[in-house]
Amino acid sequence: MGFLQEIPPAIWVVITGAAPVFELRGAIPLAWQLGFDPLPAFILAVLGNLLPIIPLLLLLQIVREFLEKRVPVFQSFFAWLDRRTYKRSDRVKKYGVFGLIILTAIPLPTTGAWTASLAAVLFKLPFWSSFFAILTGVIIAGILVLLITFGFISNLFWVG
Repeated sequence: MGFLQEIPPAIWVVITGAAPVFELRGAIPLAWQLGFDPLPAFILAVLGNLLPIIPLLLLLQIVREFLEKRVPVFQSFFAWLDRRTYKRSDRVKKYGVFGLIILTAIPLPTTGAWTASLAAVLFKLPFWSSFFAILTGVIIAGILVLLITFGFISNLFWVG
């Protein structure tokens, strides 16, 4: 455990922000517990949350293509998903990128940048549109988690 204690607190916040389960929901409260002020906590957590997005979007696309070509079960699954998507193509086109923003911005379990990256690849949304939608959602989620964690929201409604 000795070498883990030598890792700077800022790196722990970035790593937590990049982790698929924790993301901003874990990184900002960790930063608060480690004594960071709100702005550095936000910046480090958002940076960490964004680090895996481009590799995820690229890697998941490669994995999808590989599975589609080589594994019959996935060929059937992606064919079904594509048919379903095309049936609802008006909705996907209308809400696709906006949907990614919402999916990323709501700081609840099973939402976030990792889930939005997977959705972008499954629904074959354009790479850069997906990236900027996820970036926007991460910033919104970061602000929400920051406000909750550092007590700004509770202070606004504090009666007493």
